Amino acid sequence: MSDLPDPEDLRRFAPGSPDWAARLGELGAIDPVGRRAELIRLATAVRHVVHRLVQIDAPDEVIAQAADAIEAVRDLLGEHHQRSMYEGFAEAANAGSPFGFFDHSPVLGRANALAPPVELWLEGEELLGKVTFGAAYEGPPGCVHGGFIAAAFDEVLGSAQSLSGKPGMTGRLTIHYRSPTPLHQELRFTARLESVRGRKILTKGELWAGDVLCAEGEGLFVSIDFERFAQMKLEREARQAEADT
Repeated sequence: MSDLPDPEDLRRFAPGSPDWAARLGELGAIDPVGRRAELIRLATAVRHVVHRLVQIDAPDEVIAQAADAIEAVRDLLGEHHQRSMYEGFAEAANAGSPFGFFDHSPVLGRANALAPPVELWLEGEELLGKVTFGAAYEGPPGCVHGGFIAAAFDEVLGSAQSLSGKPGMTGRLTIHYRSPTPLHQELRFTARLESVRGRKILTKGELWAGDVLCAEGEGLFVSIDFERFAQMKLEREARQAEADT
């Protein structure tokens, strides 16, 4: 079991931390190398398989061959311990690198095959983003499922609340769906900090397809004690260790 991370490191580097929005731009400016590049390459390949799978017209024998190949990859990776992205946190924090969180986020993560992924950057006092949702995210015909839109807003607004300097966890997320959101088209997010009242942080944002407003989001975040955040990591590792025995 790894050591409990220093709450001060979490305050500086964890998702939603004061440096979070600024580091988004730093992330985009650095090309991945080594292990990180290979993890992203692997996730990108898996992501393409997922999108192809939901609408494939290949014959049965091709599907069977693909299943055999994927099962072989599953068995290969199954030989190795599965870690939380919080493991090794102290080393990453001391190196000034938040890549573990960025790369493995289910929304932003280029190394997470579940992620679209959403790309974010800070411009002035506004957080901007872009994303293209592929076939696996389809809800209404040709459109993005509303649940995935909500998940993306949670991450986007959660990143915007870092501008408050008092990061917290989601207390309430409200989405207003204004127009069907198209698949296979680059969409853009805008988000900003609206207010801070005690422990309550309010952010708002929009999702656009060209000039069409697809959705609006409002997130209420509640500042947390980072000692509690660190303790949550320890409790998670204890549950994992118990499950592995």
